[in-house]
This record gives sequence, structure tokens and C-alpha cells, in this order.
Amino acid sequence: MARVQHARQSRNIASRNQIAAHPLRFHWGMITWTNDPTSQSGDFGRRMLNVLIATLALVLALPVMAAIAVLIKLTSPGPVLFRQRRVGVDRRAIGNAGGNYRRHADSGGRTFTMYKFRTMQVPNGASREVWAQQNDPRVTPVGRVLRKVRLDELPQLWNVLMGDMNVVGPRPEQPTIFASLREQIEEYPLRQQVLPGITGWAQINRAYDSSVDDVREKLSYDLEYISHRSAWEDLKIMLLTPAVMLGRRGGW
Repeated sequence: MARVQHARQSRNIASRNQIAAHPLRFHWGMITWTNDPTSQSGDFGRRMLNVLIATLALVLALPVMAAIAVLIKLTSPGPVLFRQRRVGVDRRAIGNAGGNYRRHADSGGRTFTMYKFRTMQVPNGASREVWAQQNDPRVTPVGRVLRKVRLDELPQLWNVLMGDMNVVGPRPEQPTIFASLREQIEEYPLRQQVLPGITGWAQINRAYDSSVDDVREKLSYDLEYISHRSAWEDLKIMLLTPAVMLGRRGGW
């Protein structure tokens, strides 16, 4: 157990050091390039790739999305889409945690409305923000299948085109949960340096969050991704994502 904890701490420290130390040099086969995490041109290239892939995926997935919408409507009362506020990118300088004086509250990033196919029963009243659990009784039969293969995330392709998200990036969290995690994990706000994503390095390697320890583990992957981020890295994660979906790794 001590060895596992030491390995996790080493990854966290290495990830933070990689973010701070740039330019970084990586090797991809026979190609060598330098990636500066603060480079606007590098992030512009990543953004163009993500928009292109999201556009193509949305066009190709439209028949599947239409079929899913019909199934949801026929099998459970309520809307087809589920809308939820999430915390997005924080474009302020790192270290300015006090927030912009023009803001009434520091949410940790720009909040936006994220779209998903509805996979749960519609609650009778207001519901508080909580993580979904394995064998969650709120999940509908159709929703259970969608969550297994993560097809409930398809509407977020629209969020990518709207500029709220990328295809690849750290998953956006709900504001109340974000505020709680920020208090418990010092490095947690560092993941807001980039646009959140539909998939990511953490999602490729880990299952859904169900505890703060899960979040800590995923955070190490998110920080690792941020320090290495590039169009090549995003493309690699995109290519790995279908295998995770078809293998149903970590979905419930």
C-alpha cells in the first residue's frame, strides 16, 4: 500500500513539475518536437482538430442520435436531453485564486450548460448534485445501456462546436462538487487550465468517480495530459476512446 501511495504522489509531483517546466521535448516515433504548454499556436491547432473531429462525428452520429432520442421518449417520461451546469476553463492566471473582482462568486472557471442524453428518471423536485453510483436506481433501462457504452455523451459534440468543450480534455464537474473537491485537493483547480473534454487521458485509464480518492487518481492523469497536450496527443486519445467504449471499461 505504501508503494502504491508513493507512486501516486510521484505522478502528482511529476505532473506539476511538467506543467511548470517548459518548453518540453517529446519524441513520437522518428519525429521530435517541442511543446510549450503556454503556446497559443499549439492550443489553436488542438482546437481546430477538436472542432473538425466533432463536426465529422456529429454528422456521422446523427442517425444513431435520432434513434436514441426515440428510444428515450418511448421508454420513459421526460425530456430527451439532460442539461446541467458544469465548470469549464478558467482563463485567469494561475495563482489568482481570489477571482476576478467583477465576479460575485469564484466558481473556479466559466460555467456552461452541458448536454447529455437523459439516462435517469426525472426527479419530482429539485435534486442536489451527487455522483452517479453503480446500480443507481435512478437509471432507466435504456439509460443503463447508454451509460455502459457512453453514448449518452454524444450531445456534448454540440458543446464542442459552441466553444465550451473540446473532444479531449479533463471532464467538467458540477459547481457544488467542484467547490468541495477544490477544498479537499489543493491541485484540483490546475485542471481548469484547458477546455474540458468529452473524453480524456483520465477517462481512458480510469472508471467513473465514486470517491475523492478516485478523483485524486484521475487528477494525476489530467495533469499529465495538460503537461503533454498537443494535437498528436489528442488524436491518440481519440483513437483509443472507441476501444474503451466497446470494452465498456468503467461504465455503469
